Amino acid sequence: MSVEPVIEVNNLNFSYNNISVLENISFAVQKGDYVGIIGPNGGGKTTLLKILVGLLNPQSGSIKIFGTDLQKLKHRSEIGYVPQRIAQENISFPATVYEIVESGLIAKKGLSGDITEEDKQAIDKALEMANISNLKNRLMSSLSGGQRQRVYVTRALASDPKILILDEPFTGVDIVSQKDFYSFLKDLNTKNHLTILFVSHDIDTITTEIKTVLCLNRGLFCYGAKELMHEGNTIEELYGKNVTHIHHGK
Repeated sequence: MSVEPVIEVNNLNFSYNNISVLENISFAVQKGDYVGIIGPNGGGKTTLLKILVGLLNPQSGSIKIFGTDLQKLKHRSEIGYVPQRIAQENISFPATVYEIVESGLIAKKGLSGDITEEDKQAIDKALEMANISNLKNRLMSSLSGGQRQRVYVTRALASDPKILILDEPFTGVDIVSQKDFYSFLKDLNTKNHLTILFVSHDIDTITTEIKTVLCLNRGLFCYGAKELMHEGNTIEELYGKNVTHIHHGK
């Protein structure tokens, strides 16, 4: 018996001011997959994520989430989203970690929804999953970039999503924190069976961590097992001949 994909994209096209950004993109993500999205700047990666979470509408093509057309999806909170560069934002207002995580319930409850005891338990569970319970009373302005990034992922987890989508989650985060964060994401994927998609420019590291790779440069260059990255001239075709690999120390 075939299993229905949690995300199904067919013949997706998108353009800004008549300039094509995504052309005829089709792929399917299975439940529990861990997908790394790579490609050059301007290749359409962020645009694709924004379409998947409903922030942009494609010019043509279809997107199904759990077998339902994205526009008809009733429970958008089933998709957790952490946008690009959010951890680098200057947090000057006096918000605590707990308050930021609590705000993640808005998508599920609405602005006027009361926080119930069950909601508080969900927040505590998300803090525990991210291993930041000890930070819950700290001000966001006092945290490092890596700690802030964990908080924003925790906010996305508070609504108990089935899919987690992250756009360049390691921007501005030091190498040690990146490794720790990769372990965190892998635990969410393997232990909590969370389907994860994320964008990264770190080609070498991403191919050691993820299960599936999606290579995007306006069109879809390849999609499948990460071993595809090492076949033929995939990297040169995707980035050009002058691409440089940066190998991180162990």
